[in-house]
Amino acid sequence: MVNTILSPTILGPTVLGPTVLSPSLAERLEELGHISAHRLRLSPAPGTASRDDLEVANAEGAKLCELIDQTLVEKSTGFESSVVAAAILSILRQFISTRRLGLVSGADGMFQLLANVVRAPDVAFVSLRQLPQGRFPTDAFPPLAPELVVEVVSPGNTKAEMSRKRIEYFHSGTQLIWIVDCDNRSVTVYTSPGAAVVYHEKDTIDGGAVLAGFSSPVADFFVDLDLGKAS
Repeated sequence: MVNTILSPTILGPTVLGPTVLSPSLAERLEELGHISAHRLRLSPAPGTASRDDLEVANAEGAKLCELIDQTLVEKSTGFESSVVAAAILSILRQFISTRRLGLVSGADGMFQLLANVVRAPDVAFVSLRQLPQGRFPTDAFPPLAPELVVEVVSPGNTKAEMSRKRIEYFHSGTQLIWIVDCDNRSVTVYTSPGAAVVYHEKDTIDGGAVLAGFSSPVADFFVDLDLGKAS
């Protein structure tokens, strides 16, 4: 059954405005969505990191980082969420590539959304019309807002963090966001930061105005999680 819900919008002081250095680590973590302290990189100091620092961190570190308010933050990951993201990427790419609609990227594909924010959605779709002169972008962090963003919730993600992500994506120009919950095997579809529709495993999801003609059983997103189970 498809459920329509209203989600509260959390708008922190630095989400859409200039970066403001917080006087304490606790306040910084709150602004980032009440994330765990172990995900915060302290070198370079929070509030001073650049795109170059992000590129170096991701080249040298074991954990993928995003740049948020000039702060390096390790992306929350998990094996289960990675498997589901890979399935969704495969399903989307089959539809998109055969129609030459654009590009589909995975979790290490990064986009500069705001002046001090570089995000790495688990799966993203960028249409051909967004590409500079219709060509593949050469920038390490293209200044593009994917039309479709898919975020698969990992154990380390918080509700406030996911809310902040939605605000940033929509403010930057994203039109459609799927928040995927592996525990409930559901997909919450956002076309704006506040209102949402929840699709469950027995439902069929579509691409709305972003991917006209696309549809998939939600169950196909999670099919690999049942690998090895008795039929």
